[in-house]
Amino acid sequence: MQSYLLGVDIGTGSTKAVAVNFNGEAFDVAQHYYPVKNPQPGYSEQDPALILDAFINCITDIVKKTGAAPHVISLSSAMHSVIPVDDNGKALADMITWADSRSEDIAQKLRDSDLGPGIYQTSGTPIHAMTPLCKLIWLRENQNQLFNAAFKFIGIKEYIWYHLFGVFEVDYAIASAMGLFDIINLKWNTQACDLAGITAEKLSHPVNTTYKRTVLKSPITEKIGLNPETIFVIGASDGCCANLGSFVNTPDVASLTIGTSGAVRITSPQPVYDFGAMIFNYLLNQNTFVCGGAINNGGIVLNWLIKNFLDKKQAGPANYDEVFAKINTVPAGSEGLIFLPYLFGERAPLWDTKSCGAFFNIKQQHTQAHFLRAGLEGICFALNDVLQTLEKSSAPISQLNISGGFITSPVWTQILADITGKKLVIVQQEDASAIGAVFLAMDALGLPIPQPTTGTSENIIPNQSNHQTYSNSFPVFKKLYANLKETMHWVHEARI
Repeated sequence: MQSYLLGVDIGTGSTKAVAVNFNGEAFDVAQHYYPVKNPQPGYSEQDPALILDAFINCITDIVKKTGAAPHVISLSSAMHSVIPVDDNGKALADMITWADSRSEDIAQKLRDSDLGPGIYQTSGTPIHAMTPLCKLIWLRENQNQLFNAAFKFIGIKEYIWYHLFGVFEVDYAIASAMGLFDIINLKWNTQACDLAGITAEKLSHPVNTTYKRTVLKSPITEKIGLNPETIFVIGASDGCCANLGSFVNTPDVASLTIGTSGAVRITSPQPVYDFGAMIFNYLLNQNTFVCGGAINNGGIVLNWLIKNFLDKKQAGPANYDEVFAKINTVPAGSEGLIFLPYLFGERAPLWDTKSCGAFFNIKQQHTQAHFLRAGLEGICFALNDVLQTLEKSSAPISQLNISGGFITSPVWTQILADITGKKLVIVQQEDASAIGAVFLAMDALGLPIPQPTTGTSENIIPNQSNHQTYSNSFPVFKKLYANLKETMHWVHEARI
């Protein structure tokens, strides 16, 4: 077996490893899943030990299938997680995930305070319940004994990195998504740390995304079957890696990803600020920013539609085929039926954890298929809302390079093209975040990063007639939230 590189993406629902040759071509994949716990409304937690096991099992699977250890392993991971650990890296509680909203009131107060704009400007991170800044304030105020017992507060990639190397280190990309990091001076922000009630010593040491270490002899590396020569590159966050893996390197081309959630991102040499819409600015490396907005409600909404409208216990490949076949029987615009997809609250550009889902303009002609199509259109409308917000603060976007599981559906990709009016380009069939992690490893090793070759990309062109239909209904979609916001908040507070 010739030498290869391995990108590992540590996601919310699973960890996925993609083996890539030195031409940048993926040739093998392994994936392992794990659950999310929701012990109370608004809580989202996971057992970090299960994620570490999945990480180990993914690499072990690839090593067994290829018969050789990779030359280098590079990491991508989900952002915003918090794990309180002791000085041996042992978790003192379950990991709080990005989707946890228990600190929503703290986030709202900070966002409305005089400190809010400055914290956003320095950190580049939206002030929201997802951020470790707000999670730490909540822990200090509500679980003070646990808060005081913690030696460090770390994220899931840091947890895995510590179990590999015995050191607490965090890459610039993950650090820049915490609300605690100074993205210009590349150090922990004292003002934000003071708000959280911690010092920089309670956090990991920040390093560049191309930072690397060689394998140490440990129970984990022996179990995997790695060579002493194997190099680990710390890598970046899933969003930053997805931009790199999708070949998005200019402000006029955006990366659009739909997985459990969704996001629209550009790459820029400087931050793009908008406090109202709170565009994020995360570091791909010390000189490059990934700017954009993320939504809560991506593929997770499609799974909800399948389970509740098709009465399926669990969404699977056959169910996806069924739902897309039904959707394809309904014309663009779902004959006026509109869906607000905010089942799990919403991030960009609303930043409203108290928002909720709603179907509007239900008429007698609307069937199950109409509700399914309107559901998918609602997800795409939400992403279009982020896209238009980003364009207003940056520059016109001519092309969307798309990635995520949804790219396998011609129905879904066409709806997205028709709603946005943009050309969609699939340049990477495999996991763009894992591929982006590999590209970071190539950069760390001084190797040229491959570029897409002519003829390998797939283009989806918008249907102009459908685009006009959606252009007429999109303002209604936006006005609906504005009109219903007060009622949504009242219902949320009343817990109806």
